[in-house]
Amino acid sequence: MKSTMLAGTAGLVLMTFSGSAVAQENDSAQDAANQPAGGLNTIVVTARRSAETLQDVPVAVTALSGDFIDRQNISEPTDVPQFAPNLTVEQQPSSLSAATIYIRGIGNQEPSAVSEQGVGIYLDGVYLARSAGAVFDLIDLERIEVLRGPQGTLFGRNTIGGALQFISKKPADSMGVTAKAGYGRFNEWYVKGRLDTGYIVGDSIKASISAQHREGDGYVNNTLVSSAKDPGALKANSVAVGIEGDFGDLTINYNFDWDKRDGTPGFFQIVATTPLFADYFSQSASYGGAPFLSSPVRQGTVQQAGFIDRSGDYRYTSKTKVQGHALTITYDPMPELTIKSITGYRKFFQDTILNLSGNGELLGQVVDFSSPTLVSVQPISPYTGNNAPQKQWQISQELQFLGKSGDFSYLVGTYIFHEKASEYNRQALTIVTPVAGLPFLGFPQSVADGIAALNPGLETVGVNAAPVQAFGGKSDSIAVFGQLTWKPAALNDRLEVTGGLRYTADDKQVYLAGDVNPVQRGRVSYDNVSWLASLSYEVFDDVMVYGRVSTGYRSGGINPRTNIVNTFAPEKATAYEVGLKSEMLNHRLRLNLAGYVTDYNDLQVQQFAAGTGGATSLIVNAGKVRLSGFEAELTALPFTGFQIDASVGYVNTNYKTFLFRDPGTNTVIDVADQARPLYTPKWSTHIGAEYSVPVGDALVRLRGDYSYRGKFYFNALDNTAPFNEQIVSPSSDKVKARLSVEDIKLGAGKLDLGIWGDNLLNQKRLASAIDFGALGFAGAMFQKPISYGVDARITF
Repeated sequence: MKSTMLAGTAGLVLMTFSGSAVAQENDSAQDAANQPAGGLNTIVVTARRSAETLQDVPVAVTALSGDFIDRQNISEPTDVPQFAPNLTVEQQPSSLSAATIYIRGIGNQEPSAVSEQGVGIYLDGVYLARSAGAVFDLIDLERIEVLRGPQGTLFGRNTIGGALQFISKKPADSMGVTAKAGYGRFNEWYVKGRLDTGYIVGDSIKASISAQHREGDGYVNNTLVSSAKDPGALKANSVAVGIEGDFGDLTINYNFDWDKRDGTPGFFQIVATTPLFADYFSQSASYGGAPFLSSPVRQGTVQQAGFIDRSGDYRYTSKTKVQGHALTITYDPMPELTIKSITGYRKFFQDTILNLSGNGELLGQVVDFSSPTLVSVQPISPYTGNNAPQKQWQISQELQFLGKSGDFSYLVGTYIFHEKASEYNRQALTIVTPVAGLPFLGFPQSVADGIAALNPGLETVGVNAAPVQAFGGKSDSIAVFGQLTWKPAALNDRLEVTGGLRYTADDKQVYLAGDVNPVQRGRVSYDNVSWLASLSYEVFDDVMVYGRVSTGYRSGGINPRTNIVNTFAPEKATAYEVGLKSEMLNHRLRLNLAGYVTDYNDLQVQQFAAGTGGATSLIVNAGKVRLSGFEAELTALPFTGFQIDASVGYVNTNYKTFLFRDPGTNTVIDVADQARPLYTPKWSTHIGAEYSVPVGDALVRLRGDYSYRGKFYFNALDNTAPFNEQIVSPSSDKVKARLSVEDIKLGAGKLDLGIWGDNLLNQKRLASAIDFGALGFAGAMFQKPISYGVDARITF
C-alpha cells in the first residue's frame, strides 16, 4: 500500500517533466476566488539576500506563507518537514529546545554548546549558531524558506547542507489587532495576540508586538507526578516586537524575540537491552524498587524518576530561555545602490533534567565499600543527570552593498561573528558487570574475589558513577563575500549568469573541565574559499532552466565530549544541480524540479561511546560520500476554489570511504559498505488538497494533507551502535486535516473558526533515539500520538 501511494505521488509530480527542482506555494492569505487573474499567487523570497520572485531564483527553495503557517498551526521548526522534501527536523531527547536538522543528507546531530551545525538557521537575517536553541515558538512569521544545497557564498557559516530562513511579519501601515486561541487533546491550549500600531510618528515609524502563551499536559502518563509534569508537558511564553522606521532613503528595522519554556521533554523509553542489563535491572522490584520497563512499543502509562538538580532540588522538569535582537539598517544613496547593515545579538540558556532512563526509582545491588559484604542495595539508574547551566551568547555584524550597473548586478559584503558558550553536565549512571569483570573497570582483583566470597550466588553487580562533563569555549569568524550577476538586456533578460566567492576564517578555543584534571585546552584555526557558478535561461515565458555548481564548508573544531583534546578538520561539499521552474495553463499549474549530485568530503562522524566517564564520543573525519537525488513540487488550481500541492524528494547515499578504528586490533579499516545515512530517509513525499467555497459573507475551507517518510537511522555504524537495527525510525504515514469557517463578520472585525486533527493514523514511529552501546541499552522517544482540537481567531 505504501509503495503504491509513493509511486502515485511521484507520478503526479513528474507527469509533465522528468528531472527535479523545488518550490512550494502552500497557499496564501487570499482564498482561491481572489487569486490574481484566476491563477497562483506570486511568492517573494530572499534566497539570494534580496527580494525576488520564487520562480525567478535559480535555487531549490520551498516557501511557506505566513497565513498557511497560521492556519496549519505550525508552531515550531519541527512542524516544517511535512511540507518540504528532503528535510528532517527532529527534537532531541531530554531537551525542550534542541533540534537535529538535515537537508539532502547533510546536517549535525550533536547538540553541545560548541558544536557547529550543518544546516544554517537564520531569523530575520541573523545566524543562529547553536542547534541547542533551535526549537522555539514561531509567532507572526511572514514566511519560512527552506534552501537546499550548499549556500556558502551568500549565507556563509556552516550552510554546507542548506539553510532555514524564518522571516518575521513586518509592522502594518494601519492599526490592527489579531487574537487567536485554541484548545486540543492532552489539555493543550494557547492564546496569542498581535497589535499593530500603524504609523505612530507621522508616516515614518510603525511598530508591532506579539505575545503567546502555550501550555499542555504530557501525552504519556507518569504515575509519579501530576499530569502537568508528565512527559511532553510544556508551558511556553513568547514575545516578538517589530519596529520599522522609514526615513526616505534610510529604513531601520528592529526585531526582538524572546521564548521561555518550562516542561518535561518527551518520554524517552528503553527499547533494547543486553541480557545482562535486563537481568540486573529486572531485580529492582524484588528489592522494593520500581518495576523495570523495557519495550520496543510506545508506552502510555509509565514511571519516570526525577533527579536532584544543581540547587539540591528533586526535579522532573527542564527549562530554557532564548532571546534575540536584530537591527537591520538599509540606506539607498542612489537608485543603483543599496547599503545594508544587519547587527545581531542572541543568547541561550538551558537547564535540563536528563530523563534518559525511562523508569521509576530503581534499586539494585551495587559495589559499596562501607558495607561488610562490599555490596548493598542502593538507587540505580541506566542514565540520568542535570545539564545545567548550558549557555551561549553571540554577536554578529554583516555589511552588504547591493548594486546594479547596466546589465550587471552585484552584492559584496563582510561578516563578523563572535560567541562564547559553556556547558556543565552532572551525570549519574549504573554500570552493570559480572562480578568477575570488576577488574576490567579498574577494581583490584581482590575486590572481585572478596565480593564473590562474601556474596555466594551473586553473579552480577552494579557500579554507580557520577561523572561530570564540563566544557566551554569561544569562536570567532570573519568573512568577505561577493556575487556578480550578468543579465543582458539584448536577450530580453532571459539569460542570467552568476558567479560568487566567499572567504571565511574561523578561530576556536575550547577548554575541557569537570572530571578532566588538569583542565585541557585547545585552539584551532581554519579558513576556506567557497564559490558558486550559476547559469539560467528562460526558454519560454514562465519556463526557466538552470544549472549551478556550489561549494560549502562546515568548520572543524574540538570535540567537547571526551577527556582529551580531540580535534577534527572541516567538512567540504561540492554540489552540482540542474533544475526547471515553470508555470503553465495561465498560471494555474506550477511545477519546479531539481536534480543534484553532492560530493561530501572529510565527513565529521560522531563515534559514540559510554563508560565510567558517562556518555562520551569521538569525532573523526571518516571519509567521503556522494549524495544524489531530486526534489519536485507541483501546485495546481484545477478550478476556482480547489488547490492541490504535492512534492517528492529522493536522497541516495553512497559512501566512498568510511574509516573506522577497530578497538580490538587498533587498526583503521574502511567500512564504507556498512555505513548508514543519518537522519535521512530515501523518500519523502507530500500531497495536500484544499477546497474553499463562499457561504454568504464567509468562506468555508477544507484541507487535508498526507505525507510519507521512509525509514532512517540514528547511527552510522553498527560497530559503534550494537542496537542500531533495533532503533531504526520506521517509514511512516502522517495524515492531518482541518475544516474552517473564515471571515465571519463580527461587528467591525472578522472571526475565523477551525477544527483540526493531526497524526490521524496514530503512527508510532521513533522520533529520536540513542544507542548507549557499552552501557547495555538503547532508548528512544516516540512521536506524539493522534491529536485534535479547535481554534478561533478574531481580527480588527
